Amino acid sequence: MSIYDHQVETLSGETVSLRQYEGDVLLIVNTASKCGFTPQLEGLEALHKKYAARGLRVLGFPSNQFAQELGSADEIGAFCQKNYGVSFPMHATVSVNGAEAHGLFKELKHAAPGFLGTEAIKWNFTKFLVDRQGRVVARFGTRTTPRELEKHIERLL
Repeated sequence: MSIYDHQVETLSGETVSLRQYEGDVLLIVNTASKCGFTPQLEGLEALHKKYAARGLRVLGFPSNQFAQELGSADEIGAFCQKNYGVSFPMHATVSVNGAEAHGLFKELKHAAPGFLGTEAIKWNFTKFLVDRQGRVVARFGTRTTPRELEKHIERLL
């Protein structure tokens, strides 16, 4: 299965295919609105603005897996836009670990194992970098800031 074969739901409830991003560089991030790392949304937005014209697509996937996400999709969207100016695509809340994990995150974890191997994401704001061919080329932990990703992103653009 390819990254592009996955269907995801937007915050507005629309189902979309990741195939629309074929040929782009993707930065896929599990986010949370009430996390100590939530200010990284500002840095993710900065990457989006700086590199979108060159083919970078930042994709946010809220997760309440660590009990740090707001309630509804409307609340999440309003919070991200109001507090961090987020204009990159945010998606419906997903599970990133366990039996209920979204297929996209199962594939990402398998392609780029982390500290906890292929079965788990340790915390919010884990970042996966995907090249233009849909290959997961790197996984970055929570503490890696969006700014630290620039050199990796530039190599793929």
